[in-house]
Amino acid sequence: MSFRPLNYGSVTDISVALQYKKIPVPTPGPDEVLINIKYSGVCHTDLHAMMGDWPLATKMPLVGGHEGAGVVVARGELVKDVEIGDYAGIKWLNGSCLSCSYCQQSDEPLCSKALLSGYTVDGSFQQYAIGKAAHVARIPKECNLESVSPILCAGLTVYKGLKESGARPGQNVAIVGAGGGLGSLAIQYANAMGLHVIAIDGGEEKAKMCKQLGAKSYIDFATTKNLVADVKAATPDGTGPHAVLLLAVSEKPFQQASEYVRSRGTIICVGMPANAYLKAPVFDTVVRMINIKGSYVGNRQDTAEALDFYRRGLINAPYKVVGLTQLPEVFDLMKKGAIAGRYVVDTSK
Repeated sequence: MSFRPLNYGSVTDISVALQYKKIPVPTPGPDEVLINIKYSGVCHTDLHAMMGDWPLATKMPLVGGHEGAGVVVARGELVKDVEIGDYAGIKWLNGSCLSCSYCQQSDEPLCSKALLSGYTVDGSFQQYAIGKAAHVARIPKECNLESVSPILCAGLTVYKGLKESGARPGQNVAIVGAGGGLGSLAIQYANAMGLHVIAIDGGEEKAKMCKQLGAKSYIDFATTKNLVADVKAATPDGTGPHAVLLLAVSEKPFQQASEYVRSRGTIICVGMPANAYLKAPVFDTVVRMINIKGSYVGNRQDTAEALDFYRRGLINAPYKVVGLTQLPEVFDLMKKGAIAGRYVVDTSK
């Protein structure tokens, strides 16, 4: 690199609270690029990383974030397909080996040597971040970096989940946690894929947002007297949705889904509540031929497809922008479940 700009980021450590401070500008390796991050979405996974909720070791001290959108400012000598000045994004999957059986079959998120942005390697809550060139998101130049950033994890993750569900145009999908950051995007992707959405969440603010985004019906888990009956009643034949997309951050919805999904339906688990377990009656699961699947993050092709939906104007994530220095306040709101849509941090503030 021929320049050494200042780099500020939000750093967390086991022994200290989240800190906004000056940190070194990383230098890209031979197969890496350096991205000047302009905006980064804030994901619930970032909170899990900071709280140590998951049985996966995190890098400490750690710069979190994995929805970073910005401009490529430097690249390693082996990088030929990413140019200086290109728009690019830091995703959850920062890198993989590209040679194992999973990588060779386009399941690179399952690679045992995967590098995870904002978890095992520093992420996008800083002004300059590193990513493996093979895995950075290629963002079209006509895209707005502020509004595209949530697509890099939230959008990609729900799009992948909907693909994994196998739901076809004209069928019904229940989205649990529809009023959150992932849910607000899932409603739009589902609509763009020709699906009818039953939104499940709590509160009037989220109800309004879900309906504005195109949900056919909204069920408030906090006020309903019988959630299972209400979900079934929201489908034309009363037998339940063809697919359930579980984006919830609490355990109970994972125990309920098998009660209202239709026979031969598919339950897709995306949210990862700390220390939670799945539960479904074996008899019903067998005789009703219910499918229960986990869906992780998308691969490189899924990323390109998710971004193309956005580029064509089919996805407009509801979000609020605050400065990176306000990240602790965003996490406080997240802990309270008080966020409708998505927060995006501006790394320059």
